[in-house]
Parts: sequence; structure tokens; C-alpha cells
Amino acid sequence: MTILEGIRGPQDLKALNEAQLVELAEEIRQFLISAVARTGGHLGPNLGVVELTVALHRVFESPADRILWDTGHQSYVHKLLTGRQDFSKLRSKGGLSGYPSREESVHDVIENSHASAVLGWADGLAKANQVLGRPDHVVAVIGDGALTGGMAWEALNNIAAEDRPLIIVVNDNERSYAPTIGGLADHLATLRTTDGYERFLAWGKEVLQRTPVVGHPLYESLHGAKKGFKDAVAPQGMFEDLGLKYVGPIDGHDVAAVESALRRAKRFHGPVLVHCLTEKGRGYPFAEQDEADRFHAVAAMDPLTCTPLAAAGRPSWTSVFGDEMVRIGADRPDVVALTAAMLHPVGLTAFAESYPDRVWDVGIAEQHGAVSAAGLATGGLHPVFAVYATFLNRAFDQVLMDVALHGCGVTFVLDRAGVTGSDGPSHNGVWDMSVLQVVPGLRIAAPRDAVQLRAQLREAVAVDDAPTVVRFPKESVGPEYPALERVGGLDVLHRDDGSEVLIVSVGALAGVCLATVELLRERGVRCTVVDPRWVKPVDPALPPLAALHSLVAVVEDNSRAGGVGSAVGQALRDASVDVPLRTFGIPDQFLAHAKRSEVLADIGLTPVEIVGRISAALAQAGPK
Repeated sequence: MTILEGIRGPQDLKALNEAQLVELAEEIRQFLISAVARTGGHLGPNLGVVELTVALHRVFESPADRILWDTGHQSYVHKLLTGRQDFSKLRSKGGLSGYPSREESVHDVIENSHASAVLGWADGLAKANQVLGRPDHVVAVIGDGALTGGMAWEALNNIAAEDRPLIIVVNDNERSYAPTIGGLADHLATLRTTDGYERFLAWGKEVLQRTPVVGHPLYESLHGAKKGFKDAVAPQGMFEDLGLKYVGPIDGHDVAAVESALRRAKRFHGPVLVHCLTEKGRGYPFAEQDEADRFHAVAAMDPLTCTPLAAAGRPSWTSVFGDEMVRIGADRPDVVALTAAMLHPVGLTAFAESYPDRVWDVGIAEQHGAVSAAGLATGGLHPVFAVYATFLNRAFDQVLMDVALHGCGVTFVLDRAGVTGSDGPSHNGVWDMSVLQVVPGLRIAAPRDAVQLRAQLREAVAVDDAPTVVRFPKESVGPEYPALERVGGLDVLHRDDGSEVLIVSVGALAGVCLATVELLRERGVRCTVVDPRWVKPVDPALPPLAALHSLVAVVEDNSRAGGVGSAVGQALRDASVDVPLRTFGIPDQFLAHAKRSEVLADIGLTPVEIVGRISAALAQAGPK
């Protein structure tokens, strides 16, 4: 039995000696490389926190002591040490989540994998401990990338305001997805490369205390002036000015050093920041040498060669967007791009290489990104802010009050819109078309194929007096679905003579809708299928077309609550078109992790399920 196999919970770590801890770290890394290569997942971040996680569980008593992870994708080692060593179905239906999960373990406290929130959680938990008189500790592990988020600094401002125990561990690997940027990154870099005040003070104590008469008084004076020396020798003053005790920088791959720092922090009865230096992808040469993101997230692959196990398929929606952005950049010198710490994942790498002076990474700061985009638009440029659909939720106020209110021509490109699948509930982008429905003047495009993505992206950047949104899912682009004709702004994808059912197909679900038509035809039901292309506002041509049918069905990869179906229903009522309406979309619930196709099947977004409900609705409605 390996040492790792003998770990059933954190208590089993405490009996290990130094040599066994080194061996355990190596076993964990080999396990992660092998397991994640089979399933895909977040590899680089977890290889970097092996020793740090071991030290945390040796010093603290989880679950009584709350260990919190931000953003949570680096929690695989935590899972291994808390009794979860079956990674065979990682991020698959019925298997382990790729993030902390309360359903899996009492050791998992928070599972929201949106970055920069952990310090707010920690502040609240520490306050609860204080009010209830609990002696338990709260430990928040946050990456330097997540520290670029505004919420982290709002929390720090509150944490430092009162003297209650709370330990912040900064996992500093100089990266989020890509290298961390900005003023904070520069400050942490200074701390990394400075020998530090404590080393200077230790030298001073040794030398000065050997100096007759004046040595000891001079040392005491220097010690009393340590704040000034710390600012000069190791500028951690930013944290201490906030009221946080600073410990570090610590070698995050030295278990003994991390343990020592954590035990010192544990004894302190106030907020402490422990600064640990780690290497993303450590121990796996392929990851260490990957300059893009150190194997932040990988697909299933051969661990010996890193060759993908799945054959190369059709291009992704993201790659089509990235390619078209480069072309638009050549045609439109005023078009610029923004990203929130995700240049590569959202497909802006080629644009950045072609036009390096026209792209900005704002860090994990979607709110700032949206306001900065408003400024860019007001200054005469057309910004394209590419972001995961789920992360735009964080910037709703800025989209509403800064971009839309001021009539700014900003294009938001929402990658991973709709059901994303394996990343779980927090990454599904199934709320954007509901949330954004209430923004006056905003327009939403949902392209159905690569041709439409290219066309609608160009249409979006042509709008200079209002925000536009272009959304697409996380998957390969399907085949082209050419339109038979255009009615108003609606593309007609299919039309039977004497059509009874009007199917409104939203975005990438065109294939599902057209397959539904074939099944309905077998039942003798005739249909028309239209793609609105721009789903907000509802096209004026839709209500009169709906009036010619016995039933309208809206199929969307978005929440049914307040989504496109709701908007179509309102438009029909406003036009006094009294036709029965059925909406097919995401139920009002958080969806468990699984493959996208499995999630869609579970919630009834398949041709067979849609046909059944349409047939039942027709029977209920009777002939028109």
C-alpha cells in the first residue's frame, strides 16, 4: 500500500515523518497526472498546491476549522486527503465535482467557483465564530490571480477593521489562467524578489549585540522602527497598513516551512496573511514548460506524450470568434478587446498577437472591465469584452448603469453560454438572456452556426450607440444551417405548407429544432422553424407570423424564467396574438456536472422530449 492509499482523512497525515511527507507529495503528483490525464480537468493548479494542502491539513483540524478555496479548481489534493480518492469519473455524471462540493464532503465549505469571493466568506465565518464563542479557525486560500478581483479588496478592508482570528493564505504562483498582471502583481513580485526584513533583522541582531555598549540599545531602536525598515527592505507594508500581520514569503513546496508559518499564524489572535510561493504545474515537465497556462485545464490525454485521446473534430465556437476578431481588427482600427484574466480561454490570443496595443487584460475584475469598456467607447473606440457568460453576471450593474444608460457602443461576447456541463453549476451560462432582458437598448445575438457567428459579430460591432451581446456555447461548431428566406429579421430554416407549429429556434439549438421537425412530420404535424438571430428585442415580424399557427414553441439554451420564451410571450400579448405558447429551456435549478449532452437530455432539451410536449399541447389546443 502506498502512503496515499493509507490516507483516509486529514488525521492520518499527522503521524507522518518528514521523509514520508516528501514521498506522499510525489505520490500525489503522480496520481494527479495519471488520473486527470484520463478524464481531463484542472491539472496545473493542483500540482502547485500539493505541499501547501498537506501542511494545511496537518496544522488545522478540518472540518471544525474551515478551510476555504478560491476559486476551488485547486482542491483536488484537498479531496484526496479528505477521503475521496476515486477520480475515475472526475467531472463526469455521478463522479467527483471539479470543485469543492458540499454534497461530497463535510470538509467542503463553499463550492461557488467564481473567483475572489473567498475572503468575504471567511470574514462572515470568522464573525460567526466570534458571536457564537467558537474557538475554531477560518483559513482562506486565495491565488494571486484572484486577488486582482475587487471583491477580495472589499473583504480585506473589512477583515482588517477588527481584531478577530482569520488566516489568509496567498497561493502566489504568478498566474491565474495566464500570468497575473497589474499593480498588485508588481507588488507581489517585489516581495518575491526581496530577501526580506526578518533576514535583515536577524543579521542585525547577531552583529549589533556583539558590539560593546551601543550595540544592544541600537538594535532595540532598530527593532522598534521595524515598520520603516520593512517598507524599505521588504515592502509588505501594503498589507500591514491594512492591519494584516504579514508572514512570508514562504517556499510553498517546503512542508515544514509552510507548517511553521501556519502555526505562527494560528497563534496570532488577529488577521494574518501568509504569503506562499508555489509553481503552477510543478513536478510535470510538460506543464512546467507550457507558457500559455501551465496546463491549467487539460482534456483527456496520454500522460507520457500529452497527445489528446479524442480525435480532432470540428473547430470550436471560441476559435471561430477568435479568427473573425483578427479579421475585424484589420478592417476596423477602432475595434479593441478586453478580457478578465482569460485571454487564451476566450479566444483572444491571435488578436493580441496581431494588435498588441489594442487588447487589455484587466485581471479577475469583470465589473471594472465593463466600466473601462464604457470609457473606451466614449473615447471613440469600439471595445469587445470577451468573457464567460456566467462571469458577466458579476458585472450586471455596470452593464446597466454605465454601458447602457450612457448609450455606449460596447460588444460583450459571451463564451460558454448555455449548458457547459462538466464544470458544474457555477459555470453554466444559463442566465444571461434572462438577466439582460431588462437592460434598455441592449441587443442580444444568438448565432446558430459559424457563418452566423461571423456575420452577427460584425453586425454587433457596427452598433455604436448601445451595448450588444453575442453568445455561443462551449462545444464544437455544428454544420451550417442555411436559411430558406428571411422574414423581417427572422431566418426561416424550415417551412411546411399549412404549417401548424411555429418553432422559434434560439442559437446553437437549431440542430435540435430541425430534428424535432422530422419527428413531428412522422406524426403528421407540419412546422415552420425560424431563427430570430437577434433575440432581444423580439423582431416585429414574429407576432404576425405566430398568428398563422396553432402553437408557438420557443427552444432555448437558457433559463425558462425570464428568457427568450418569456420575451416572445410578452411580444405576442402586446400584439394581441392569442396563440398558445410552450417554452423549452433550462428549469429553475442548479444543474449538476455532467457532459453537455447528458445535461440536455436530463432536462428534456432533446427532439424526442420536445416532440412529446408539442404533441400534447396540440391535442389540448385543438384545431385552429
